[in-house]
Amino acid sequence: MTKFSLVLITILASITATAQDITGQWNSVLKVQGTQFRLVFNVAKTDNGYSATMDSPDQNAKGILVTKTTFENSKITFDIANAGIEYNGELKDDEIIGTFKQNGHGFPMNLSRKVIEKEILKRPQEPQKPYPYYSEEVTFRNSTSNTNLAGTLTFPKKSGTFPAVILISGSGPQNRNEELLGHKPFLVISDYLTKNGIAVLRYDDRGVGLSKGNFKTATSADFATDVESAIAYLKTRKEINKIGLIGHSEGGLIAPMVADKSNDVAFIVLLAAPGLQGDQILLLQQKLIGKTSGISDADLQKNELVNRKIYDIVNKSSSLEQLNIDLSNYLKTTLKNNPKSEKPATMSDDEFVKLQLSQIATPWMQYFIKYNPAPALEKVKCPVLALNGEKDLQVPANENIEAIKKALAKAGNKKVTAKILPNLNHLFQECKTGSPNEYATIEQTFSPLALDEISKWINTQTK
Repeated sequence: MTKFSLVLITILASITATAQDITGQWNSVLKVQGTQFRLVFNVAKTDNGYSATMDSPDQNAKGILVTKTTFENSKITFDIANAGIEYNGELKDDEIIGTFKQNGHGFPMNLSRKVIEKEILKRPQEPQKPYPYYSEEVTFRNSTSNTNLAGTLTFPKKSGTFPAVILISGSGPQNRNEELLGHKPFLVISDYLTKNGIAVLRYDDRGVGLSKGNFKTATSADFATDVESAIAYLKTRKEINKIGLIGHSEGGLIAPMVADKSNDVAFIVLLAAPGLQGDQILLLQQKLIGKTSGISDADLQKNELVNRKIYDIVNKSSSLEQLNIDLSNYLKTTLKNNPKSEKPATMSDDEFVKLQLSQIATPWMQYFIKYNPAPALEKVKCPVLALNGEKDLQVPANENIEAIKKALAKAGNKKVTAKILPNLNHLFQECKTGSPNEYATIEQTFSPLALDEISKWINTQTK
């Protein structure tokens, strides 16, 4: 009897040890504000415990070092200190139930031995092939930056001449469809306009998709030269008789920059375009999104004071090197005087400051914060359609549309149509609150009302 009991205990211990083995691959899909990212943790046993790396396939990132991996009493922790990432979970059977945190923001995320696929989102407006029009893959060269850009040119039909528009994307690295959160707004716009007699050129941003070049070092002024090269390319096409620009968000800032310099631009359409200087837009954006997210007025005021000081430092900076020094000193002082800041507990002050600098002290952000679109708008003489969504929290409609109208009036431009479209957000979706958290959950990609406004206006200008 005693011998049998000992054998039984040995077997049970063996089973328990097997159940508690966490080495190998753990898979998940992280859902953040409607965006889905596949994440993979690869865990290995070491002499001192465990080590791990993380892969993010959707961001083309592999082998990210997990700086600290612990496993004790079914509880597991992954820390990636330099990215402000912390994962805490508990092993239950063949699954780890836990929470993913980055920079203090937590999201539920479970890990599984099985490969997990991303949820397929419903996007009923996305056109399906074969398209009822002519589509051609094209490349053109920006001789200023010595880079080749790749895109798609669509015509209502294979023969004839047509007015054409160039689509200019918003901020961040965008492909030719301006794809985000499962939506492809530029594909939807292109499809609609081409079906209504207008040729469309949409292209991958430099360094994105099939386009060459370096996105990270570029500013809005650099992207303007990409648009100029797209115009030069369209001028070589015998099918095109007039050229216009449609810019969304930052693209709406770029379009007037190009129209100011080029006599080849017959008209421009500004979608959620900035009319105010970048720092003013960011402050308004932070306040409106924060309020919608439930942040208290007191905390919003504190955040505004800090951000105003940051933007003041940026506006006074003459170089990125000096900006890094000045911002670093300010952020370190702020952290020292505010020990209850939202800095993640796993990050040191130096790591937190480095992370903030990587977001603020960049060529693009420095340019955007300082840039006032009014001087360029004040020189635009061609017809302009400016549309903003009533519930846009990123480029607030009233303030920016009024600034655009004022600048165009100063230019003496009488060919201006400016409208605020009811119930639409920054992406021109019909929405409830306008919060970016809604973007992915809304099936509609682009309001049919807005599509109709754009198409009819362009056809009127090109008769």
